[in-house]
Amino acid sequence: MGRAYEVRKASIQKTGAARGKLYSMYAREIYQVAKTNGCEPTSNAALKRLIERAKKDQVPADIIKRAIDKVHSGADETYDSVRYEVFGPSGSTVIVDCLTDNVNRSISAVRAVLNKTKCKMGAMGSITYNYDNLCIISFKGLTEEQTLDTLIEHDIDNVDIELEDDTIVIYGEPQDNFKIKEAISSVLPDVSFEMDEITMLPKDKITLTGEDLEMFNRLLTLLDDVEDVQHVYHNVDL
Repeated sequence: MGRAYEVRKASIQKTGAARGKLYSMYAREIYQVAKTNGCEPTSNAALKRLIERAKKDQVPADIIKRAIDKVHSGADETYDSVRYEVFGPSGSTVIVDCLTDNVNRSISAVRAVLNKTKCKMGAMGSITYNYDNLCIISFKGLTEEQTLDTLIEHDIDNVDIELEDDTIVIYGEPQDNFKIKEAISSVLPDVSFEMDEITMLPKDKITLTGEDLEMFNRLLTLLDDVEDVQHVYHNVDL
């Protein structure tokens, strides 16, 4: 227990050019997941979850359809998932996940951002050990005790449960994401999951002020502008 109810990642502003990037990001990810594990959401849990998330982010249905149709058409595109670990100002850390068809382009773009913001690239594993890789699922309609009983009945353990106002928040293992939602849906058939994320949560947060905060915000803004950047996680309390 004791985790704050929030996903600590830099969110892309969903307006203008950034919305176009959001659509492109989802199109790539949907294509890759469908190509790897199949085009039917009923048999591809990862694709089903991704489509649900895209709809929540108001991605048009035709973009989702075109990404899946591209797999049916036999198009052969390959995207690699790459992660960069970054040391920012005054003890801040950033994890940058990219989905790219050109790793050289990806790392060049990220390095250019780091040069502009006086940040440094860390070695693999130099930062991630300070983060927990978790799924976060939130909803309304059950008590903490009812939620725990439901998860136990479905053989799901190693979870944390919090109550924020009237919202239940479950933190679990990423591989249990689908099982948790299926368990809750079994007792709440019409449940609406307000949050459904697989994320990296920092074990500790820091506060930045003055020039450090300005530089950190510039770092996040410039990363959002990089085409290949998919997710950005950090340990700064903004």
